[in-house]
Amino acid sequence: MNDPLPFHVVYDYGYDGIMRAFEDNLQRLGLDRIDILLAHDIGVFTHGEDNARHFADLAEGGYRAMDELRRSGQVKAIGLGVNENQVCMDALGIGDWDVFLLAGRYTLLEQSPLDTLFPACRSAGTTIICGGPFNSGILVGRETWNYAQAPVEIVEKARALADVADAFAVPLAAAALQFPLANDLVTSVIPGPRDKGELQQNLEWFMTPIPRDFWVTLMSKRLLHEGAPVPAGN
Repeated sequence: MNDPLPFHVVYDYGYDGIMRAFEDNLQRLGLDRIDILLAHDIGVFTHGEDNARHFADLAEGGYRAMDELRRSGQVKAIGLGVNENQVCMDALGIGDWDVFLLAGRYTLLEQSPLDTLFPACRSAGTTIICGGPFNSGILVGRETWNYAQAPVEIVEKARALADVADAFAVPLAAAALQFPLANDLVTSVIPGPRDKGELQQNLEWFMTPIPRDFWVTLMSKRLLHEGAPVPAGN
């Protein structure tokens, strides 16, 4: 079977690349403006040692293009769509960003942004869209994390979280969806349903009552960062 998309992918975070991508996507969408423009997948997680070159392109030209589009009113907000904290910290040093779509780093399983990134975002006035609240599936019963087989320590922590959820008869996925929104820096959570059934399931999890004692127990067992805000509970 032939590859249906036999293209060589080229990443271009420079001024011309950003502008060309923006114009192409307006045409595809049939719109004359969009709400949020994100530079996706920049960072070592995706590009490895090539990221230094890509980030230089963003710093020297790509950010200027995005800022011009924001100033002209063609987009309302600009940001990054990434999987790691450090590239967001780096980006705060080169410009004024409205929002970071951060996938998998602020979840029921891990809250590493609380130490450095979130305080920096709060100071800069940059908000967070929480992507990947299930950490690639580990929080809905699979053993995938960061788009790959989860390491032993991640599986063990997920099981510890699941044990507490079972003790309170709370679906672990419901807690995973509701947890990030307790932080006022997080404006939305996008679990990425693949079909109507998953969308309906996500809505049910969002509406599932979770007792306050569930969150207290997670804290007492040190399964959450001590500085993590938690939902008020029922």
